[in-house]
Amino acid sequence: MVLLKPLKKWVDLQYQSPSGILGLYFGEKMVLQHQPETLWTIELLKLRHEERVLEIGCGAGYAIKKVLLHPHVQFVAGLDISTSVLRSAKLRNRQSLRKGTAEVLLGNVSDIPLDNESFTKVFSIHSLYFWDVSSQTVSELYRVLKPNGTVTLTICNGKDGETWTGVQSMVEELLIPLMIQTGFKDVKIVKGPSSRGYHTIAVGGGK
Repeated sequence: MVLLKPLKKWVDLQYQSPSGILGLYFGEKMVLQHQPETLWTIELLKLRHEERVLEIGCGAGYAIKKVLLHPHVQFVAGLDISTSVLRSAKLRNRQSLRKGTAEVLLGNVSDIPLDNESFTKVFSIHSLYFWDVSSQTVSELYRVLKPNGTVTLTICNGKDGETWTGVQSMVEELLIPLMIQTGFKDVKIVKGPSSRGYHTIAVGGGK
């Protein structure tokens, strides 16, 4: 059991910020694991016209590729803290990168390296757990959104009928109050599909 603790810590770090050759493996593993939540989240975006989309924690770029298939999407940017998975994202979306309809960037949600009011939609899938959920972070999401834009943050809050009280508390007692305080409108939680026994929710709001 003692030996398993360092191993679990290392695996958790790979999920947070994949690195090295094994980081490429973890990036692709997450693509397969998170397909149900990814497709559901893209549906929630309700992509309609002349959309400019930002994904926070884009990983290996699967969601970017799926969003770019939508006829009303003009441009998609992906942000991640891992250079390893960004290599995969660039490879997966190389044609769109060449055409200028996609961009992938190294960076952190607390200091997004993009201009004010650049995006109609901002979303993330399973990256919120690793954020410093603060007024600075929520303000950054608000800053890069265009007026009437929306943010959609997808996570799991439990498994096999059990609610993770830590995650639920973070959402209800920290994230949502900060979003309302920052100026987000119609902030709500939407229940999503069960994936591998995990309970999926999305926290959404508009500018």
